[in-house]
Amino acid sequence: MRKIIVIGIGAGNPDHMTVQAIAALNRLDLILIPRKPGQKDDLAEVRRDICRRFLTNPETRQIEFDLPVRAQQDDAYRQTVDDWHDAIAGAYADLLDRECGPAGTVGLLVWGDPSLYDSTLRILERLRALPEAALAIEVIPGVTSVQTLAASHRIPLNTIGGPVLLTTGRRLRQGVPADAETIVVMLDGACAFTTLPAAHYDIWWGAYLGMPDEILINGPLAEVSERIVRTRAGARARHGWIMDTYMLRRRANA
Repeated sequence: MRKIIVIGIGAGNPDHMTVQAIAALNRLDLILIPRKPGQKDDLAEVRRDICRRFLTNPETRQIEFDLPVRAQQDDAYRQTVDDWHDAIAGAYADLLDRECGPAGTVGLLVWGDPSLYDSTLRILERLRALPEAALAIEVIPGVTSVQTLAASHRIPLNTIGGPVLLTTGRRLRQGVPADAETIVVMLDGACAFTTLPAAHYDIWWGAYLGMPDEILINGPLAEVSERIVRTRAGARARHGWIMDTYMLRRRANA
């Protein structure tokens, strides 16, 4: 039976690789490295760098492939994502058939942690559902952008005994629960924090977390919101891509 090991590689700094992740890397027969057509090669290069630094098994092969492109987002968001995930599962199936024997071990290097706002495990379940698929899955946890954000800003995520709401920019725009004290927001391509009553929140924002180009801004949302929007747009224009995460905390008596 084939085996796929899904390895969390951290938020972009190769030093985030755990001892467990490095050991798993060296158990692989094949590593699949995705490229995004038409975009800069930075994310694939981080994976290559990890392999250069930590891969010592001379038998392990690396195969690069073009990741299927998600269709232009429309009102049918869920259907668009489902179709995209089906296409990626199909790409994985083709690669396994061409490049991996029936008992091979294949590695997928996943940004952050495979359990947190990453769809690799859901896509692999689609692959396992194919009639011809016989597949075992192992997961190696990784350092998340949320942990890296807190470390870079030198702050705890939670107040004493307080809850933390983890959500997306899309959800944030739909409203904040009245009892939400600390909110961590991921996958926000449209600066959803600008829709909130700014006087009620402080924000800790970070882009390219853990990487040489890391950018950090924090302060009262009313004072730094516009600066974050400008900084984010400029960084995206320079790099051609951006990954950012932020934490909001409701101000006392807000």
